[in-house]
Amino acid sequence: MKLEEILQGRSENKCELCKAVGELSIYEVPPSSGKNEENCILVCETCKAQIEKRAELQSSHWNCLSESMWSEVPGVQVVAWRMLNRLRNESWAAENLDMMYLDDERLAWARAAGDHEGDASVDLHKDANGHLLQNGDTVVLTKSLDVKGSSLNAKMGTVVKNIRLVDDNTEQIEGKIEGQLIVILTKYVRKQN
Repeated sequence: MKLEEILQGRSENKCELCKAVGELSIYEVPPSSGKNEENCILVCETCKAQIEKRAELQSSHWNCLSESMWSEVPGVQVVAWRMLNRLRNESWAAENLDMMYLDDERLAWARAAGDHEGDASVDLHKDANGHLLQNGDTVVLTKSLDVKGSSLNAKMGTVVKNIRLVDDNTEQIEGKIEGQLIVILTKYVRKQN
């Protein structure tokens, strides 16, 4: 039996965290050594994006943890503990954390990623007006920029299509101007609708 079939049967084709139905995918709870039914859970896109810090944390969405934290599935317990820790400034999350119990092995697994140490804030790529940027977006320069190591001057109002987000720096994107791939600071662009 395939892993996906096992997870679908276990979860009754619902997100194992929030019970949402619809498009579900396998989330491998890090750190792990190979996918199996202990360290993989079936989640909806909303949960997955917030777990992976690709979307801002919506406290109201995670009220579901009051129920799912009692799951017998190790991966669900670990993710619930991590998310409750990220939301620990909310009184309901702090209360749930006080009630939750993980044995030493699962607690070590939950702490291993270090995800619980942060708060609910998420660093996302945003333009000069605070709009969320994504791979493939089109942006317009809000300032003329001299490109380092080149004679190229990118004029204000230049349209840059099909941008790529720089993974390890939310203040930078990559895009092509006059056929040359350059790094652009997000504070100098605005998203084009």
